Amino acid sequence: MDAKLQGFIDKLNKLNFKEMYENDFFLTWEKTDDEIEAVFTVADALRHMRENNISTKIFESGLGISLFRDNSTRTRFSFASACNLLGLEVQDLDEKKSQIAHGETVRETANMISFMADVIGIRDDMYIGKGNKYMHDVVNAVTEGHRDGVLEQKPTLVNLQCDIDHPTQCMADMLHIIHEFGGAENLKGKKLAMSWAYSPSYGKPLSVPQGVIGLMTRFGMDVVLAHPEGYDVMPECEEVARKNAKASGGSFTKTSSMAEAFKDADIVYPKSWAPFAAMEKRTDLYGEGDFDGIDKLEKELLAQNAEHKDWCCTEELMKTTKDGKALYLHCLPADINDVSCKDGEVEASVFDRYRVPLYKEASFKPYIIAAMIFLAKEKDPAAVLKALAERGTARHF
Repeated sequence: MDAKLQGFIDKLNKLNFKEMYENDFFLTWEKTDDEIEAVFTVADALRHMRENNISTKIFESGLGISLFRDNSTRTRFSFASACNLLGLEVQDLDEKKSQIAHGETVRETANMISFMADVIGIRDDMYIGKGNKYMHDVVNAVTEGHRDGVLEQKPTLVNLQCDIDHPTQCMADMLHIIHEFGGAENLKGKKLAMSWAYSPSYGKPLSVPQGVIGLMTRFGMDVVLAHPEGYDVMPECEEVARKNAKASGGSFTKTSSMAEAFKDADIVYPKSWAPFAAMEKRTDLYGEGDFDGIDKLEKELLAQNAEHKDWCCTEELMKTTKDGKALYLHCLPADINDVSCKDGEVEASVFDRYRVPLYKEASFKPYIIAAMIFLAKEKDPAAVLKALAERGTARHF
């Protein structure tokens, strides 16, 4: 076994993450520091093994069920890649082609799709108070099904983005940051600007900025949340950020100035999102079945966004960051000026300069998802990694 892989195994053996076994992944702040570090460690180990042509299949058969209630490219393919990396086949649940359209209950659907499923990945991010709750409803249903002997195993649920958090995205972002700065120990005191940015498209979910402030504050960084007046995120997520910052020795502050947030920042994350109050209203309209009202609200949101076109990641702003070389992050796709839209989140020259790092940032997500599954399915992940390495099955000839 090579020294690098042995290092990952040694690190795992020093961490306490036993509660992750046969458990689910909903929100990053529900996990301990050791559990978060275990995900990063296994992700790095799996990536190292794949890059060195070592098979990481821990399943000979089984299904990974994906349910996307919102559009997706990167997360959809990352989930499929993660499942395949571990030996699972992916089956997408298209609600329009299922009996859900005919009134089938969550309890029934969850059990019917889970007879041979080892993991269920769900994206449900558009309605406040709905997405995370739906994921818990699914977990409760399959837990009951397993207890009653209907299912031979309880599938693990992985949150692929809900109304509260986007854990696979934010953890991929964080692992990218860790690699760029040479280790988590080098992040204390670094300034990260999580900033709203203008978008000409409809009100986007809050889960990325909420997930960023909820995770990055755990690493002793000085995290700044910047947005125009009225574009607040969920208050409980801000409270999580404050508590994390206090515990880690970092800080969490807010500003209504993008320039203030960018000044001397080591990392910038300019990203559009919809106001929390507007998303609450959208949820109420959805509950009432008022889709005309939702269309009207989205037009109002677009008009409101248009008042803040100056909230853009420009070359001028980037020059004010630490040494003019802050790491630029985005979950993609970004709204790029004069490329995907006339006015957007970022100038084309800035985006192009960071294109390769952005793609690298995105490349961590399949491994993060695979690590979440791995830790939920293996009681002794360190021993399994060692066995996979010793087995030495080539991934390809």
